[in-house]
Amino acid sequence: MIRLLLVIFLISVVSAYAYTQESIRGISVTDLTLIKTAGNIDIAKNGTIAVFTVQNIEPDADKWEYKYVTQIWATDPAGNNPRQLTSAKEGASQPSLSPDGKRLAFVRTINAKPQIFILNMNGGEAIQLTKIKYGASNPQWTTNGEQIIFSSTATLTDILSDSLLNPSKETPKWDYEKPGFNPNSNFRTGQVAADPDGTIDAIRNYLAINEKDNKAKVIDRVKFQEESTTSSGINFNQVFIIPASGGNPKTVCNGFRSFTNPVFVNDTLMFFNTVPNPQLHPDRQEEMALFSINPKTGVEKKLFGKDSFAYRIMGVSPSGKWLAYAIDGTKEIRIPVVKVVSIDGKSNKAIDINTDRNISGIKWNADENFIYYTLQTNGAVQLSRFNVNTGKSEKLTDDISGITSFDINGNSILFAKTSVANPSEIFIADALVKNSKQITSLNSNWLKNRKLSFPEKHSFVNEKGMSVEYWVMKPIDFKPGNKYPLLLEIHGGPTAMWGPGESSMWHEYQYFCSKGFGVVYSNPRGSSGYGEQFLRGNLSDWGAGPASDVLTALDKTVAENWADTSKLFVTGGSYAGYLVTWILGHDKRFKAACSQRGVYELGTFFGEGNASRLVPGYFGGYPWQKDVKVLLDRESPLTYVNNITTPLIIFHGENDLRTGVIQSEMLYKSLKTLARPVEYVRHPGATHEITRSGNNRQRIDQMLRTYEFFLRYL
Repeated sequence: MIRLLLVIFLISVVSAYAYTQESIRGISVTDLTLIKTAGNIDIAKNGTIAVFTVQNIEPDADKWEYKYVTQIWATDPAGNNPRQLTSAKEGASQPSLSPDGKRLAFVRTINAKPQIFILNMNGGEAIQLTKIKYGASNPQWTTNGEQIIFSSTATLTDILSDSLLNPSKETPKWDYEKPGFNPNSNFRTGQVAADPDGTIDAIRNYLAINEKDNKAKVIDRVKFQEESTTSSGINFNQVFIIPASGGNPKTVCNGFRSFTNPVFVNDTLMFFNTVPNPQLHPDRQEEMALFSINPKTGVEKKLFGKDSFAYRIMGVSPSGKWLAYAIDGTKEIRIPVVKVVSIDGKSNKAIDINTDRNISGIKWNADENFIYYTLQTNGAVQLSRFNVNTGKSEKLTDDISGITSFDINGNSILFAKTSVANPSEIFIADALVKNSKQITSLNSNWLKNRKLSFPEKHSFVNEKGMSVEYWVMKPIDFKPGNKYPLLLEIHGGPTAMWGPGESSMWHEYQYFCSKGFGVVYSNPRGSSGYGEQFLRGNLSDWGAGPASDVLTALDKTVAENWADTSKLFVTGGSYAGYLVTWILGHDKRFKAACSQRGVYELGTFFGEGNASRLVPGYFGGYPWQKDVKVLLDRESPLTYVNNITTPLIIFHGENDLRTGVIQSEMLYKSLKTLARPVEYVRHPGATHEITRSGNNRQRIDQMLRTYEFFLRYL
């Protein structure tokens, strides 16, 4: 009997061990739907409670479909007992705590429009505060907690007829640019009934009804391309204030301009950004100026503004003493300069935060001696702080992770972090980000049974003397002496930055490593995170220079002697789709390639894509200028299409207007006409953001199709 029990025990131990070994595996394609992402951290000013959002990917009605659902969570100041606050199927976002921490304002979509709700933190159901027909977003509490500032987006047509936004029935001071009309006389409709067979006024009214009923889009503006469609109308962000207890909203900033980044300071002071010249069409102004306004009187004052520069509000200190703002060039590729000034006017000298990096998320500590912010640098998104008194900065977090959101409470910081080990969790630490403690397990539990590949960081100096960093990830079951296929991943932008502190490609890298591929990625010249000189390293050189950098990273990885040089692959999206195709026109080493939502002919890209400002920004002019046209032809991958023989799969979202689908149609048709091995995949309804925030079934589809295409050539 004892022997039998011993045998049973040994069998159970072996079985448990075998089960454990079988259950630990690499990342699968559907693990994408398990990733939860934390962000939007807000701590009440009195430090009694903190909130943050968690985005889930949940199954939809169809078994193959998934939807994004964001809910709000809460925790105490010490990071204890994190718990989900909201659960309605519509979700909840943009949380904002009242100064006393007793009420929460947030945004929920009702009848296809975002609206603001108020939740009593002591219990009870959320109450809908706004019912504005244009929607409401970006709620901010006034300092006394009695009112809420929010934004709403209305069209030009809405404003012309809305008695709240335009009680005196004014028309814009700028010319609508309707050809053949005196400035803005097209807004006068008259009293004649619409009639297609009537007078010219009756015909015009009939045509106006067709536009209203979406039977025609009449485009008279420069910036008519949105992310997923063309638009004949102009949208304007308007700012309102409403009692937190309920009531009718009143306008603070309204009219034929957009009022962005509104920040409430006190009852007589608010800041916002808008175009500097109300007499000039908004589409004709890339500049942005910084204004103040008295919410009670509506009196505006222009504080900062300059030709060829955009001023952007970064934040206001808790007491209202300090204002931080950024200055960015509109005609050149630059890193914005961040300045801090005294609001009360006691100090006229601006303090510069000199980092030579992109700064975001500015917040002050309680004493206002330190300014905390995040910045992109060397593949990480680091939390840093700036000493207002000494003018010195110090980095607080490492160079192998990314801080995606944070807030400060006394001597502690609550922050969301992404890393290779975990795509998103909430942590709490002291003011120097020491002794950090993870307080959530959003992804920790399911990751326990996953095997991950951790990148190894390397660098080299290119022919311009620039240090280029790259990372190498080996297959999860890597064995020395074996040979493996190697995938070169390229980032877009071109001013993006990849590294272990960037979460957007976390799943894709891990997926390919689980499938037996090695992965190498880099930050070639032109990337963010390495200073302005590096950022401008690809001006008038989108192709040869950056291609040299990414291929050198590949060569150095191959030199490690574990990659199978007969099984090299390359993929990338947006600008990286451009660079993949450029490389294929100049290099034959790859077994197969994938190009996603790319730009392939720069002259037509200027007309087709809503990111067309990249053309004058990087190449110094426009396609109709002879010298610029020569440069654009030289830098366009389509110029070298006859040299492309590598098997290629091309992806593009059908509603992508950032780069435009004609780009991929031109590339595909050219290669197909040349009888080259090419396949073209269009995703209906998808925009340029398909791989980051698009339909999850399409995200899975694109990754699987890329993998399946590569397998054809293994």
